[in-house]
Amino acid sequence: MKPIREVGIVGYGAYVPRYRIKAAEVGRVWGEEGCTLPIVEKSVPGLDEDTATMAIEAARNALRRAAIEPRRIGAVWVGTESKPYAVKPTSTIVAEAIGAVPEATAADWEFACKAGTETIQAAIGFVGSGMAEYAMGIGVDTAQGRPGDELDYTVGAGGAAYIIGPKEESLAYLEGSYSYVSDTPDFFRRPQQHYPQHGGRFTGGPAYFKHIIGAAKGLMEKLGYGPEDYAAAVFHQPNTKFPCKVARMLGFTMEQIETGLLVREIGNTYAGSSLLGLTAILDKARPGDRVLIVSFGSGAGSDALSFVVTDLIEGKRAHALFTGDYVKRRAEIDYATYARFRGELQMS
Repeated sequence: MKPIREVGIVGYGAYVPRYRIKAAEVGRVWGEEGCTLPIVEKSVPGLDEDTATMAIEAARNALRRAAIEPRRIGAVWVGTESKPYAVKPTSTIVAEAIGAVPEATAADWEFACKAGTETIQAAIGFVGSGMAEYAMGIGVDTAQGRPGDELDYTVGAGGAAYIIGPKEESLAYLEGSYSYVSDTPDFFRRPQQHYPQHGGRFTGGPAYFKHIIGAAKGLMEKLGYGPEDYAAAVFHQPNTKFPCKVARMLGFTMEQIETGLLVREIGNTYAGSSLLGLTAILDKARPGDRVLIVSFGSGAGSDALSFVVTDLIEGKRAHALFTGDYVKRRAEIDYATYARFRGELQMS
């Protein structure tokens, strides 16, 4: 898919909370010492953090790099599955906080872990059609997982924001996108349920790998590219194994995915996963680099997008904290503190 008007990323920003809990600490509590763990540690939001506050921090970083007036942003869209309110948009909170109100559209998007790239696709269409000069898409989430479940080890917190604008102002311009979806119920949460349910290994075979490969191959075939044409790639990161395996299946090397592979240090940030990986790549990319991003959302579907980095990257990225700065900024906590931060201890 390509918009009529050529567009690209004019600003991007990341945010990751400083708190970390090691997977080994989770295993200690649940009697899994010595077992092979899917990640090293994951990020945890503090008592005063949620998807709204994290989205605001990422959005402000994106604005610093874009260097535009907030009121020129015609849309603020937030993709998440862990909203602070069941009925009230997170996007309006973000739009108000960054000064993009009142002449803007705002909405929250849902599609499990690919809700973030859905907002980017929509922003591309909005700007590419001429309906707005700029549009912001955000992918952000906090940990959701039943205590002791596999997700308790892997699901972290964090997010990334992107401002889409005209190609001539972009630090990375869009070449094209491709989406691949099916009705695959590998992960879901019914109304009134506090924790989501997942299909275990079912989430890999007919879900994750099928959709990411379908989207990635579809886009590369449309554009006439192969893995060798990309300087870097990022695939959705539910754990350390899946993105490495799918990269090999598609013909990408570990060197191509290493920069964006953040799951080992911060866990699976759901809607922020692939978008955060892309921010880490942009922090180090050189003009002319071609970058592939492929998301995955349970339910199920994938978005694949191809960008080319421009000469403007050098002048823009220095205006906000790098993703690596957030990853390195850490304070380790134990499981009791983690449970308190997550609100698992009900006092009344």
